[in-house]
Amino acid sequence: MYIGIDVGGTNLKAGLVDENGKILAVERTPLDFRGPESFAATLASLAKAVMASGGVAEKDVEYVGAGIPGAVRGGDILYTANIPMKNVPLEKLFRQHLDLPVLLGNDADCAAVGEWSCGVGRGTKHFIVITLGTGVGGGMILNGKLYAGMGAGGEVGHIIVQKDGVPCNCGRRGCWEAYASATGLIRQVREAMEAHPESLLHQVAAENGAVDGRTAFQAAERGDETAQAVCGAYAAYLAAGLTDLVNILHPEAVALGGGVAAAPEHLLLDPVREIVARECYARHVDQVPRILRAELGNDAGIIGAAMLGRAI
Repeated sequence: MYIGIDVGGTNLKAGLVDENGKILAVERTPLDFRGPESFAATLASLAKAVMASGGVAEKDVEYVGAGIPGAVRGGDILYTANIPMKNVPLEKLFRQHLDLPVLLGNDADCAAVGEWSCGVGRGTKHFIVITLGTGVGGGMILNGKLYAGMGAGGEVGHIIVQKDGVPCNCGRRGCWEAYASATGLIRQVREAMEAHPESLLHQVAAENGAVDGRTAFQAAERGDETAQAVCGAYAAYLAAGLTDLVNILHPEAVALGGGVAAAPEHLLLDPVREIVARECYARHVDQVPRILRAELGNDAGIIGAAMLGRAI
C-alpha cells in the first residue's frame, strides 16, 4: 500500500493507492503555506487522514510519495517557483510527524510515472508526458526509469521555439511554454480577437465568461476562420517542441495531458501527429512515436506519486 500526494498551487490531494494503482481513498485540504515546517506537518496530517479513511495502519503503508511543483532530489526540495521553498529537507521534516519514508518527484514527473505505470504508457520503456496547463511540464521515462538529471531535469517548457520571441517567466524569450501552454494559447486568442473584431471568438468568450483554453477550439468547431487559424498555429507550436523532444530522445510514445489536451482530436492531436511525423528525424527509420492523449486525468498526480518507487 502507498500514499500519493499531489501538491497543487491552491490545494493538496492525498490518495491511498494499492499495488495495482487503484485509488482506495482520497483526502483534500487547501494549501495554506506558512513555511516549510508547517507545510511538512500539513502533508503528514493529510497522509494520516487518508490512512484513516482507507482503514489502514501506518505499518501497512510502504512509503509516501509526493509530487512537487519544482525541482527535487532525494527527500529534499531544491526549489519551487510558486511556493516559496528552497533547499528544504522535506523528508526529515515530514518524519518528525509521521515516520514513513518519503519519495519526492516533480509534479510532471509524477504524471509521467502515473501514465507509464497505469495509463497510456503501460508496456513502454521510453515514454514522455507533456502537461499543457499554466506552463508546459515534462516527465520522461527512459529505459524504464524516471529521468530527472540532478533534480531539475525535464524542464522541457524552456526549450526555444521562437528566437527572440515573447518573454517567458523563466527570464528567456521564445520558450515553448510561452507558446504551447494554456497561458500562451489564451494570449494568442486575445491577439486574434483584437485583430479580428468580427470573429466568433468574441461571442464564445462572452458565453463562457472569459477567454480560456477552450475558446479557440469551440469557435473553430463552429466554423470561425480566425479561430481555426489560431488552432492551427497553436498545433504547429506544440508540434515544434514535440519534434525536438522526439529527435533528442526518440521515445515509443508521447502523451499529452492537461486541460488543453482535451481539445477535439481533429483540431489538435491530428495536426500535431501529422507535423511530427513529417518533420521528426525518426521518420527516416520508420519509427515515429505515437502521440496520445493522457488518460488518467486529475488522478495522474496521485497515482504517479504513489508509484514513484517503481520508477526511481
